[in-house]
Amino acid sequence: PAPTMTAETHLQGVEISAAQFFEIWHHYDSDGNGFMDGKELQNFIQELQQARKKAGLDLTPEMKAFVDQYGKSTDGKIGIVELAQVLPTEENFLLFFRCQQLKSSEDFMQTWRKYDSDHSGFIDSEELKSFLKDLLQKANKQIEDSKLTEYTEIMLRMFDANNDGKLELTELARLLPVQENFLIKFQGVKMCAKEFNNAFEMYDQDGNGYIDENELDALLKDLCEKNKKELDITNLATYKKSIMALSDGGKLYRAELALILCAEEN
Repeated sequence: PAPTMTAETHLQGVEISAAQFFEIWHHYDSDGNGFMDGKELQNFIQELQQARKKAGLDLTPEMKAFVDQYGKSTDGKIGIVELAQVLPTEENFLLFFRCQQLKSSEDFMQTWRKYDSDHSGFIDSEELKSFLKDLLQKANKQIEDSKLTEYTEIMLRMFDANNDGKLELTELARLLPVQENFLIKFQGVKMCAKEFNNAFEMYDQDGNGYIDENELDALLKDLCEKNKKELDITNLATYKKSIMALSDGGKLYRAELALILCAEEN
């Protein structure tokens, strides 16, 4: 679609607010899959260059590096984190995307575990608010409550794909840089509930209701064999480490594994 006046005008801004950032993202991720890729990404790059020119501004070094990296590539894929690195956005809001704590998917999983304490597979807006506050404190930033509420609402609007007022693990994982977000890979492997239950029972060989590290190893090896397009067996150790970060003292219960492998209820 042609850029709306607002998306184009926001791109000319010297600093973009959290709400404007959301509008830009929403506009260019036109299929709503949580990433800008292919044509969406090329449109964004082209319109970003035009908007800066129109405003009499050069591309910032970050923008230039971004255009060099993605401008020619047809299979480029960026998430919200990558976009936040490029656009001159309000300082506090950017912290969520630059936060030291979310450098690796393992850290992310541990934080998720802390907030999804009831193992429901999602966090509600109050838990999300605490999650964000926690991130800011780790970055040594204080923020007033009204701002925090605003950011929580924007995060929900950004990430809550099915509009249920809650964020699932895969939705909130968009806070991770694309190359760190191993959940993207597993989205191509989704099983229906019946398949998942059969698989769980097969690999929970001692039938104790959870999978340990060795059982997970066997499961992941088989998944990599079956899904060569999505999963890369050379990354097996990384997948395993990240998934085990969800475990409870080395025990990976059904509900936790379901978050990664089985988003389809039936």
